[in-house]
Amino acid sequence: MQLTFQGKPVTLIKDPVQKGNKLPEFTIVKNDLQPIRLKDTTGVRIFLSVPSLDTGVCSLEVENFIHILEAYNDVDCYCVSMDLPFALDRWCQSKQNSRIVTASDYKDREFAKATGLYIEEIGLLARACIVINADNEITYMEVVKEISEEPNYDAVLNAISFLS
Repeated sequence: MQLTFQGKPVTLIKDPVQKGNKLPEFTIVKNDLQPIRLKDTTGVRIFLSVPSLDTGVCSLEVENFIHILEAYNDVDCYCVSMDLPFALDRWCQSKQNSRIVTASDYKDREFAKATGLYIEEIGLLARACIVINADNEITYMEVVKEISEEPNYDAVLNAISFLS
């Protein structure tokens, strides 16, 4: 899969996970430094992979998902980046976010390895949206080809509407 970051080609560590497969187990770190594992989550879930919430596009994307998910109380959403938990907590406070769980993959990069979304050249996660059902099966997967662009919100909305 060919991805670009600000127009320049970048390389993923491996092929990303695919629709129809199960999302592999991983551990990420919540804002309070507590671990959260995939097996700790249940139901219909969205995992947003973003380079950094300290950038305009990532911040806008997650803010948009906060509003989109207002109509979906039965869908949980996790935003994963390489940002430190302290930075994620600051972002959540500044946006009054209580809807999306922000988590960091800085420590062991388990999410990056499990999903194949780690970008070798810049040490960050690619922008992607993964929707999984209660059985951890990937029902929707989008890796945004130009990492500095937003994902297809309508496609994610259709994917969760089908499941919830």
